[in-house]
Amino acid sequence: MNDIQISVQEQTFDQNAVYRWLSEENSVGATVMFVGKVRDMNLGDEVSSLYLEHYPAMTHKALMDIAQQAKARWDLQKISIIHRVGELNTGDEIVLVGTASAHRGDAYHANEFIMDYLKTQAPFWKKEQTEKGERWIEGRDSDYAAADKWK
Repeated sequence: MNDIQISVQEQTFDQNAVYRWLSEENSVGATVMFVGKVRDMNLGDEVSSLYLEHYPAMTHKALMDIAQQAKARWDLQKISIIHRVGELNTGDEIVLVGTASAHRGDAYHANEFIMDYLKTQAPFWKKEQTEKGERWIEGRDSDYAAADKWK
């Protein structure tokens, strides 16, 4: 689809290029972008890196499904979802969600919905390196509560 861009990649992404693509239509009145980064603290421990694994065919399908759900709920012109995988250090950008609409409310709500669903429904497996060793990250109750508000 030309109005939805999905990318799962190891390399960094260009926020400006994504913004230009989202905003290129004259009918776009609002562009919302969320960029998430790897934090240096999680669960009270210092984090030095994060490793993300995924199964490509399953991941792309899940991200496309989330984007299509958002498009069905709100009046959106374009959606961009970029999620990085592989080894990431603290401070690295890990995810970008961009939405474009004629109206800001649709762009804001859809962006939040996509991010909430990414946290709970996208098939990524995350392993943190902390001062105490490696550990796999489980979903948080707060993430599931945030996603539940959209049901």
